[in-house]
Amino acid sequence: MNSREVRATKATRPARRANLEPNTGDRPQSPALAPDGWDATPLLGREWLVTNGLGGFASGTIAGVPTRRYHGWLISALPTPHGRVVMLNHIAEWLRLPEGSRHEIGGRERAGRVLEWPGRAYLRDFRLEAGLPVWLYELQGTSIEKRLLMPHQQNTVHITYRLVSGADSIRLKLRPALRFRALEGSVHDSITESYTTTAVDDRLTFSTSEGYPPLRMKMHGARATFALDGTTTDVHYRAEAERGYADIGELWSPGYFSVDLVREVRATLVASTEGWDMIGALLPELAEAAERERRERLLASAPPPLRTGVGAELVLAADQFIITPSGRQDDATRARAAGEDVRSVIAGYHWFTDWGRDTMISLEGLACVTGRYAEAGWILRTFAQHIKDGLIPNVFPDGSAEGLYHTADATLWFFQALDRYLGSTSDHGTLQALLPKLSDIVTSHLAGTCFGIGVDAKDGLLGQGADGYQLTWMDAKCEGWVVTPRRGKAVEINALWYNALRLLEGWTRDTGDVEGAHRLAAHAERCHRSFNKRFWYPAGGYLFDVVDSVDKAGADDPACRPNQLLAISLAHPILEPERWASVVTVAHDKLLTSVGLRSLSPDDPDFKSTYHGDLKTRDAAYHQGTIWAWLIGPFIGAWLKVYPDDRRGARRFLDGLISHFGQEACIGSISEVFDAVEPFTARGCVAQAWSVAEVLRCWAMTADRDGD
Repeated sequence: MNSREVRATKATRPARRANLEPNTGDRPQSPALAPDGWDATPLLGREWLVTNGLGGFASGTIAGVPTRRYHGWLISALPTPHGRVVMLNHIAEWLRLPEGSRHEIGGRERAGRVLEWPGRAYLRDFRLEAGLPVWLYELQGTSIEKRLLMPHQQNTVHITYRLVSGADSIRLKLRPALRFRALEGSVHDSITESYTTTAVDDRLTFSTSEGYPPLRMKMHGARATFALDGTTTDVHYRAEAERGYADIGELWSPGYFSVDLVREVRATLVASTEGWDMIGALLPELAEAAERERRERLLASAPPPLRTGVGAELVLAADQFIITPSGRQDDATRARAAGEDVRSVIAGYHWFTDWGRDTMISLEGLACVTGRYAEAGWILRTFAQHIKDGLIPNVFPDGSAEGLYHTADATLWFFQALDRYLGSTSDHGTLQALLPKLSDIVTSHLAGTCFGIGVDAKDGLLGQGADGYQLTWMDAKCEGWVVTPRRGKAVEINALWYNALRLLEGWTRDTGDVEGAHRLAAHAERCHRSFNKRFWYPAGGYLFDVVDSVDKAGADDPACRPNQLLAISLAHPILEPERWASVVTVAHDKLLTSVGLRSLSPDDPDFKSTYHGDLKTRDAAYHQGTIWAWLIGPFIGAWLKVYPDDRRGARRFLDGLISHFGQEACIGSISEVFDAVEPFTARGCVAQAWSVAEVLRCWAMTADRDGD
């Protein structure tokens, strides 16, 4: 990528353009080269993502070469027990020019790391328009454009080709390749299941006996045909090899479509797991118009600084994470009976589902800042329905309607998310409906609940910890090994607990329950006194990460981590103001980078500089130095508490992440994590909800008073 560009055609349709120069030097070099020795790594490391509002998506590399098991043209979000399923894995694309020459514009990597990517010679441009990917290919004076979209709330993909200039007519050939499997399923080595092809007029259906729904396909365009010609091909997924997973799999192709590309007549391949009635109800031109109109409405609902430029691009990126969960029918039934709908947040693409912690941290940036107030309320009320033993779910596993509750902080973030929602909407009806649940949460924490989560009667601080569990956001666990258990009284858990007590105190007082408010105030004041007495680490000028650490035989843990910033940045900061500047200075000097904050100071003996390798190696580094983009939010929040007039300076802390947003990994989104040392290589999920949400929130927060 080089520079960010906003198209002049319409201010509300931002575009990002990829730099197709190969030697940018911002990715590790790969031993796998194209046959002529040209290094393909930069474009193979740049990806695109389109989502459907259900948790389903389409994704791949700009090059058109699949490198992950998660890459595919259609990953459907199906009802329980399926979850997300890869339905259309790959499409090989050829163009036949009038003089008869044939040219492939896509590619693949075969077993043995043989990269076949003839399309690199023809790809001239890649950009996002209104957040949707557009490719431009040029060969022998003829230009062809490709676009892709997913109709909202459908497990359907439209891939559209258009002849832009040059020849009057060319022939396009598309060979779909598929292998139905769960999103997290291994790619395997060879196909053992059989597939059945059914054709009725111009409608094709591909099915298997494995219990998945059929895949339906139709080609729209001039002289469209389909030739039944079953074949298999093997694919090497280089990113899976780097991550220590099975990396070679076989795909089956039932045949190929052919269609003419002529001026003014576009060709669109539609693939879907929906019924034919739904597929036929939205022809390609109508689907494109509807999706663009939907995106225009998203931008129109956002405040003025977020309607153009980077702000608008971030709003469209945020849209990818807000979903209607397709598998939880009970939630949908309850919501619709009350005259509303159910919503949740996908924590990250490609592999995360909806997580309670990530949802609550992301809610303000994804929904409140962007003006999606109704959906923010639906999200809060959806999670409130699942409160159990004073906890909200930590995660809803893919294909399951039941949540897992092993978290000490997600429930406390619920209070913060609700407060930010109320600040945007003044929705006192939701507050009144949730107050009994909030009171029960506090009661459960005071008495003690699951996983050792409970208030210590001796000092009023909130402790947590259970053998074999990772209960804070630093939750890496591999083969039974909890990397950062942080059992005891963790700094951000107590900052969140104090914040929750103060928020509930205020809400309770507003109802006229003065006595109840006094009780909550007493708990908050005791927590505040103990925190400022126990957590200050004078030798470092910052806060202990954990006091009464079970993992350190009851000692206090002086690890310098970003968690302490929540003691300043939350609505009700627990740390005494005279210590704010010292903590922020330490975080600035030891933890801050251009793309977020390190999870551990580099001078700590447990510091890991890079996040790479197999799962165990990655987990060992996940919270031991690895940079997290979302932490820029608490840092900027704390910075502005110390330097309230330095909005312009705070905005500059976003520069590196905005550059990444347009140049690296998933174009038009923000990665989960980065290596802790330069060049800060992007790692983990290529599109992470709280990364986008916190950058968006801070972008809006640091905007000029009269706009951006």
